[in-house]
Amino acid sequence: MGVLDIAFYRDDFTRMGLHPKVQPSILPTATEGRHIILVDDVLMSGRTVRAAMNEIFDYGRPASITLAALIDLNRRELPIQADVVGEVMLLAADERVKLTGPEPLSIEISKRAD
Repeated sequence: MGVLDIAFYRDDFTRMGLHPKVQPSILPTATEGRHIILVDDVLMSGRTVRAAMNEIFDYGRPASITLAALIDLNRRELPIQADVVGEVMLLAADERVKLTGPEPLSIEISKRAD
């Protein structure tokens, strides 16, 4: 199992006024020719997954990538679809979801402050 820090690959941080601190990714083995399972907590626009795939390809060309998402919000900006989804949630435009955990894992839904 490995951990990706995709901050360097995001295309929307400066648009949102955020300046991320880039941390190193930890991949214990090469990705070349391997079958990768990529897990995202909340799949919304697809931009996080795109950034993660860009980083994975920097380590080598995998044989396949299977995407699993704990929560899918169906608000795509990119044509990315999870292969495995824990739950599909439909939120109002002013609502956001946040997962906290892992012990205990919980879901928080809150109103966006404008």
